[in-house]
Amino acid sequence: MEDTATYVSPLSRRYASKEMQAIFSEDNKFRTWRRLWIALAEAEQSLGLNITDGQIQEMKEYQDDINYEVARQREREVRHDVMSHVYAFGQQAKSAAGIIHLGATSCYVGDNTDIIIMRQALELIRKKLLNVISTLADFADKHKGLPTLAFTHFQPAQPTTVGKRAALWIQDFMSDLQDLEYVNGTLALLGCKGTTGTQASFLELFDGDQEKVDRIDPIIAEKMGFDKCVPVSGQTYSRKTDSRVMNILSGIAMSAHKMSNDIRLLQHLKEIEEPFEKGQIGSSAMAYKRNPMRSERIASISRFLLSNSMNPAITASSQWFERTLDDSANRRLSIAEGFLAADGVLDLCINVTDGLVVYPKVIEKHLMSELPFMATENIMMECVKRGQDRQEVHEKIRVLSMEAARHVKEDGTDNDLLELIAAEPSFGLSIGDLREKLKPEKYTGAAEYQTERYLREEVRPVLEKNKDLLGIDVRINV
Repeated sequence: MEDTATYVSPLSRRYASKEMQAIFSEDNKFRTWRRLWIALAEAEQSLGLNITDGQIQEMKEYQDDINYEVARQREREVRHDVMSHVYAFGQQAKSAAGIIHLGATSCYVGDNTDIIIMRQALELIRKKLLNVISTLADFADKHKGLPTLAFTHFQPAQPTTVGKRAALWIQDFMSDLQDLEYVNGTLALLGCKGTTGTQASFLELFDGDQEKVDRIDPIIAEKMGFDKCVPVSGQTYSRKTDSRVMNILSGIAMSAHKMSNDIRLLQHLKEIEEPFEKGQIGSSAMAYKRNPMRSERIASISRFLLSNSMNPAITASSQWFERTLDDSANRRLSIAEGFLAADGVLDLCINVTDGLVVYPKVIEKHLMSELPFMATENIMMECVKRGQDRQEVHEKIRVLSMEAARHVKEDGTDNDLLELIAAEPSFGLSIGDLREKLKPEKYTGAAEYQTERYLREEVRPVLEKNKDLLGIDVRINV
């Protein structure tokens, strides 16, 4: 039965996927602790310490069978989470109780696990980011040649295409993917550095044999699936690492928020809509409404994610010497919540971009209402080619443009600039001549070509390389 009397984060209940929640679960965390303790014991055994195969085997038997209640009871007594789990593990793997965590400090399991979990989470984020790019690429390709009114300052500007605008969204997400892959590729474990990063405890264990101590970190890194450990540290890895990772999530939030803003504005214009389910209610009061609720939610969670990126930055900058513990509570919140938020945003982005509805007739209507103004340069050039004075033509068109704009704004009529120009004998242009100038595709420049080239040269090769990660289904809870 659901506990309705206890607070549960909306990220768990409403927004983040079960897959991402599993990555940040207690099971994943403490099972990783036990894998690290086994890797340490194996490394120490291979370098000559008196650790038996039987001890390691017994540890492996209980690697995933965590006796949580024993650990919780012990933590109530000693107020130390790591030592509580060392004790609980030893209660199961009794022969190994004396060698679990040998020579290590709490950050051996805490920090190494954080890096491992962040890498797991980044891989899931990467997969979902690729799927957003993929759905947008299909949308951009389908509508690469569809002329639409562009806006600067949200004022009508020279036309672009629906696909070209989507290509701009893709480019932002592609830059996030590049940043993610770079940072993820540089992540390194803390390794075994001891209480202040000097490895003094391990030098003691190995009777001052520096060569053996140097081999511990590479062995552990390999066992945990990493290329390396950080070369130097205090008790913890540098908290700048957390900030670098959270900045990736912040970048995704920027891209998603910007795209959601555009979609919301387009939905107001009735040109493009996010998917709207058959039984969905847009407003509790206004039954006709189709509010862009998912795009609004993208913006809302993205805003949280953007502000959350300040947490690791402040934490990294405020650490003292080799370590202080004022990072701990903040990191428990900011890292997990940051990833859960980014996961929720990307699920929404996949859902929205995979179901965008385009209304070409509305797009054409809006474009044609403004196109006569944009065609004036071409009309003026036609008059000059016929021997007329450019400055005189410019002034006449300016006056008529102001009159047409006044008709639209004050009288609520359609744009009648072409009719006004055709009615002026000095131009010598018929309404047919003028309408020939108003083919929208003549005003979109290289938009279609740019979109096609960008998808072909930059986007499709990345998607092809990662095709096994595409086509995921996402579930939007509310």
